Amino acid sequence: MTKTELLYEGKAKKIWRTEDPSLLISEFKDSLTAFNGELKSSEEGKGALNNEISTELFKYLNEKGIPTHFVDTIDENHMLHKKAEVIKIEVIVRNIATGSLSRNLGIAEKTVLPFTLVEFDYKNDELGDPKLNDQHCLILNLVNNTDELDYIRYMARRINKILSEFYAQLDITLVDFKLEFGRDKDDNIILIDELSPDNFRLWDTKTQEKLDKDRFRQGLGGLTEAYRQVLERIKNR
Repeated sequence: MTKTELLYEGKAKKIWRTEDPSLLISEFKDSLTAFNGELKSSEEGKGALNNEISTELFKYLNEKGIPTHFVDTIDENHMLHKKAEVIKIEVIVRNIATGSLSRNLGIAEKTVLPFTLVEFDYKNDELGDPKLNDQHCLILNLVNNTDELDYIRYMARRINKILSEFYAQLDITLVDFKLEFGRDKDDNIILIDELSPDNFRLWDTKTQEKLDKDRFRQGLGGLTEAYRQVLERIKNR
């Protein structure tokens, strides 16, 4: 399978058409952005690490019965996946308070939440990805009905349970993460995008060391080393 035409370029990936209209290729980039693009940089090898980590997690979720867009890994920076119509909702899943949740609501950093919190953000860079409630989603025609929102929440919590238990075995705490969903050719809602430390907050359970993009956001350094550590734990499980 080969790239034929650039369909879209985002902050972390390029999406390419292929000779098969039902399949696309994601090219994982080394670029880094934070705070809605205000902070930018690049780290050699970051894209390849995200591709390999995402591959491992998509395979694992597929084994657990979660429908995803993943098909195969082509090489270190390229993933083959099903074409899907993107649902423009960023699904934020939180287990522990940190980041914007602590800043906006005054919940103390590292507070374990009494239940898994699922939030929706509007996937729109120009508007700064604002928060959405169910009525917003319907007004913007992001979904067809509230049943689809309920299904997305259900899938987000199910994925959270699977991956929280998965990471716990690796002495990693899954703090929070972002998911994206899309519609396949049969209009089924499936998991898409990537499953990497760019989109996941991961803390070493014993040391509380951050193993995710917060190392870039907070100027801690050692980002690719942290991502590589996550990958090595996954592969050595």
